[in-house]
Amino acid sequence: MACSFSKQEQILQLFKGLTNQISPKFERCTGISASRYELLYQLYNTDEINQSTLQKAVNIDSAAVTRHLKQLEADGMVTRKRSPADNRVIFVSLTNEGREKIIGYRQENMGFVNQMLHDFKPEEIEHLSDMLSRMQNNISEY
Repeated sequence: MACSFSKQEQILQLFKGLTNQISPKFERCTGISASRYELLYQLYNTDEINQSTLQKAVNIDSAAVTRHLKQLEADGMVTRKRSPADNRVIFVSLTNEGREKIIGYRQENMGFVNQMLHDFKPEEIEHLSDMLSRMQNNISEY
């Protein structure tokens, strides 16, 4: 008995394949993991942020965020400090070196994205963005 996927199932398989390809190629191109890039990007857009708020913004589990931030701190890209009012709260901010690095990573990221969307017309990119946003909303409501 043959098993064939519906068009909808094929779309899911294509997304899984893209995800498996994007992560390692993104890291090779930019020199940083997508998770760390997202953390740095979020920090770039704020002066200082509570670590748990940052974790929710990037939607990465708290243990992974802590590991990433410890490594980024060891690399001199972020600083972490405990709140004097509540020792359980940790505030995170970018260092000047971190700010410079994220600008470079962003340029590499743009090159990666441009290659990924090579030969797409602007209206196709707009349409794809709309469809992916709708899919994301549908999944979050599931």
